[in-house]
Amino acid sequence: MRVQRVILGALDTNCWIVTDDMSGPAIVIDPADDASAVLAALDGTPVAAIVLTHGHFDHLGGVTGLVEATGAPLLVHVEDAPLITTSKGTGGALFGFDHSAPSADRTVVEGDTVEAGALTLEVLHTPGHTPGGICLYALGHLFSGDTLFAGSVGRTDFPRGDGRALRESIASRLAPLPDETVVHPGHGPDTTIGRERRINPFFPRV
Repeated sequence: MRVQRVILGALDTNCWIVTDDMSGPAIVIDPADDASAVLAALDGTPVAAIVLTHGHFDHLGGVTGLVEATGAPLLVHVEDAPLITTSKGTGGALFGFDHSAPSADRTVVEGDTVEAGALTLEVLHTPGHTPGGICLYALGHLFSGDTLFAGSVGRTDFPRGDGRALRESIASRLAPLPDETVVHPGHGPDTTIGRERRINPFFPRV
């Protein structure tokens, strides 16, 4: 697996470009802003899918331009799909951002997969930050969106956030993963499941 980070937008959102490292097409996760920057990072690599870890404005500002440029399908969890097409739904209107996306081409749920060449990412439904929050997992790598950060988690005080649900998601979906799993979050630096198990107050304590 080849993982590339592009930091985008006013909130320094991590956009992830993932390939099978065998010249396969890419999966683009959370193209937060500036489609041209994502296209430059792709450097001609075809895109098999664009995936949103959740429907907030700071993770999807570049979607429209990227869809238009690549023709790739847009994927989002079924719970967040109705929200992404308006700035009110994405939460952008609350903060003065007119960020929205086209309607999803495919909705996903727990256990679905996203494939590109020899690469298969598994969808883990991790509600809490939003009802349709997801993480993507493969080959010892977790793309956690705003479910899990280094030392913290995504906020749950926005509309439709649920702190108890987020803790349950971490306990049931993320805590069972191996300690060596590398976590690529929606904001901030990478971490590992083992590190978060030790220091993150939102992980379950055995």
